[in-house]
Amino acid sequence: MNRRQMISLALPLAVALAAAPSLVMAQAAPVAPAAADPYVPTEVAIREDFEVGSIVVVSRDFFLYHVIAPGRAIRYGVAVGKDELVWKGKATIGRKVEWPSWRPTQDMIERNPDAYQKYADGMPGGPKNPLGARALYLYNAQGQDTAIRIHGTTDPGSIGRAVSNGCLRMRNEAVISLFDQVPVGTPVYVF
Repeated sequence: MNRRQMISLALPLAVALAAAPSLVMAQAAPVAPAAADPYVPTEVAIREDFEVGSIVVVSRDFFLYHVIAPGRAIRYGVAVGKDELVWKGKATIGRKVEWPSWRPTQDMIERNPDAYQKYADGMPGGPKNPLGARALYLYNAQGQDTAIRIHGTTDPGSIGRAVSNGCLRMRNEAVISLFDQVPVGTPVYVF
């Protein structure tokens, strides 16, 4: 490939990166063949302006980044809210729970009573609970629970899709790893 061909290929990529909240600055560390799972935890480059320890989510790409050093992050696959249920904003981890209990919100019950009414009184934590093995509860700047969680899932095949009621789902082994690394008070940015 000559220099002119390389430049013509690079220009569309540069334009695409400038138009997006371009978080990733370089390709991920080498992984197995192309058929490898893109949602396994992978160390990647990220913009240097995110504070070390913070969590950054790019919903449209289905990735959560845990910033581990200036310009470096562990990238995890996530499932995000479907349609109008995508939550965006800045929050803080206000609470962490192992094997959390779950109760659908009133909005969830109203949107889909057949699926959620039977759980209106809640469901105890455990392997069949839709929040999975761990949950990180996101709070707003006023210290109020947003009802948005970063949590595990009983449906690992949902990762990489827009299927939730607004929360950010991770595979259980991934959320356990993240849970162990981030303290209450960790900033979370969701784009």
